[in-house]
Amino acid sequence: MPVGVFNTSLLTTDLAKKSFSSMITRLMPNGQAPLFGITSMLKEETAYQYEHGYFSKTMIFPSMTINANFLVGDTTGTVVDTTNILPGMVMRLDTTGENLLVLTVPSSTTFTCRRSVGTIAASGTAPATTKLWMVGNAYEEASVRPSSLLITAVRVTNFTQIFRNTWSVSGTTAATTVIAGGTPDAESKQDCAMFHAIDIEKALLYAQKYQNTLNNQPLHLMDGLINIVTASAAGNITTLGGTTNWTQLEAALDPVFAQVTDPKNPNMRALFVGGIARRVIHAIARLNSTYYIQGQTTEWGLQFDTIKTPRGTFNIIEHPLLNAYGATTTWAKMALAVDLASFGLAYMQGRKTINSEFNGQGAPAVDNGIDAVGGTLTTELCCLVKNPAANAQLLSFTAGAVG
Repeated sequence: MPVGVFNTSLLTTDLAKKSFSSMITRLMPNGQAPLFGITSMLKEETAYQYEHGYFSKTMIFPSMTINANFLVGDTTGTVVDTTNILPGMVMRLDTTGENLLVLTVPSSTTFTCRRSVGTIAASGTAPATTKLWMVGNAYEEASVRPSSLLITAVRVTNFTQIFRNTWSVSGTTAATTVIAGGTPDAESKQDCAMFHAIDIEKALLYAQKYQNTLNNQPLHLMDGLINIVTASAAGNITTLGGTTNWTQLEAALDPVFAQVTDPKNPNMRALFVGGIARRVIHAIARLNSTYYIQGQTTEWGLQFDTIKTPRGTFNIIEHPLLNAYGATTTWAKMALAVDLASFGLAYMQGRKTINSEFNGQGAPAVDNGIDAVGGTLTTELCCLVKNPAANAQLLSFTAGAVG
């Protein structure tokens, strides 16, 4: 038995009060706000004003596209664009494997070069649309210092959004003894907590950046995941056809793995799906697999929780809110691939789910003398998606197919 001052090291595991998002996950693990709940386990940031941002850099991989026939003897090439091309770069001609050395870049659409810098000689004609890929650089002895190649940082911003939900019961109701469930005020508190979590969850998915005034006061809404991906990685949004086979599903999901956001862990994404989307994914697996029942069993059926592709893994989570408005809605036919390594929240300083109660026992606030008890939950945060291209949205799951 410990002797002396009782300190935090002596607290029983999970005895200390958790953050709101953590409590939602712990008490309602199958509730309506799985993404918001997961954020309690992700890295958070502090927003010091309502506009919160960060700087992002994308690695440059220089290349050129031939814009006019490039003949065997040509040492001047015409291309679509010479952006990021510097003298001294070694470029590989995609059609033949020939390496050439860039000597000068006289304009935005032309370059001069030394041909056959390597063992593969120039041959044939490289037609328009042929690619030249940069495969390194090379300089002579005592060369003049080359020009620098810069990666320009892009500032990405989002607004914080204020979420508020109130619970309230009359004094008489609060004093009423009920024969089932918790006390009336406790039930109202729990309902309020769930509404608060759901409202945040919906915004994390569907919010759109907006700034104006309301009642002569500033009003600002954040961008949610879908809008951020739409704006920054539109190629990762796929509308599926009347049927979807395995090849098509893999192709729609594959772009997210062109981005490595956590080099310490394998390529893995959470795949939030609606009810129809989940059934179609199961149909695709069933139609493209062979299975049988072995031995005596009282259970029958298939249930897949993971999709594995050659490049990564998707953990399937059926999201209750995608089914909230009916089993045949657009949401129920949707899937969202979320890269949790690049997803997170920034809470406004000191506004991470504040609980302000009135008229209750020990509550300092008095609400205009009303004969009722209640409280308000207030949270101000913004959604962070620091690598939109690592996420994807798949729309219109309809039916599975072989292929």
